[in-house]
Amino acid sequence: MLFEFLNPPFMQRALIAAVLVGITAPAIGIYLVQRRQALMGDGIGHIAMTGVGLGFLLSTSPVWMATAVAVAGAVTMELIRWYGHTRGDLALAMLFYGGMAGGVMLINLSDTGSNANLTSYLFGSLSTVSDSDVIAISVLAAFVVLVTVGLRRQLFAVSQDEEFARVCGLPVRVLNLLVAVTAAVTVTVAMRVVGLLLVSALMVVPVAAAQQITKSFKVTFVLSVVIGTAVTLTGTVTSYYQDVPPGATIVLLAIAAFVALTALAAPLARGRARASETKGAECTLEVPPARRGADDVRV
Repeated sequence: MLFEFLNPPFMQRALIAAVLVGITAPAIGIYLVQRRQALMGDGIGHIAMTGVGLGFLLSTSPVWMATAVAVAGAVTMELIRWYGHTRGDLALAMLFYGGMAGGVMLINLSDTGSNANLTSYLFGSLSTVSDSDVIAISVLAAFVVLVTVGLRRQLFAVSQDEEFARVCGLPVRVLNLLVAVTAAVTVTVAMRVVGLLLVSALMVVPVAAAQQITKSFKVTFVLSVVIGTAVTLTGTVTSYYQDVPPGATIVLLAIAAFVALTALAAPLARGRARASETKGAECTLEVPPARRGADDVRV
């Protein structure tokens, strides 16, 4: 059957999660790219590992616990960015590596967790997406969409020029914290499908691919979400039929989309240039009204 992959319940849950991830990751990723913080998702993913391990240790939901720890880590990252000065990069490094080490240690101390469980969160796993995971991912994805779409003008202004946004009266630090928190939520949304170690790629690569052929922020936003949704769905279905890791498949498809659009960008740029030259040539054939002489005036 053509749509055989829709029959297993675990694939139904995985596809729902994939769509939500494909929408939310590029939606917040575009602001991180504008702020030149493309690797922020990678750092938050390391911190979220502690939350996953803590969830297994306390026998609670790893998704919600990872969300809480990731949000705390994202806020800490912003505070370090504000006040860290010269030692900020060292503090961030210790935060990232400490988060990874803490996750490995906690999950091995728990009675229900193992390295196999941790691997499914690191690289994603279709078969382990549960009904409770879908509910948690849906709630968190709704928050991400609400922030990234509802506050798009304010977030864009802060991402482009903080000083200008401050002069305009925007609460720059509050908006910066909101971006960090939303990025942390997105990481936990995506970890069941893409994995904590690969989520940053899905936040950045679709945006970079869209930027190859777009000029405006609005079009880039929409196209990056379309690319993100397309690669997550295609990667999820491919992993079902070919028995390959979903996270790696999705990221490789996103990179392939980037390469394809980069190759397409050059012909499009040449076409725009020729159109611009033709338009300019047509304009020079007409004599501007202010420069018309007496011989040019029609009776």
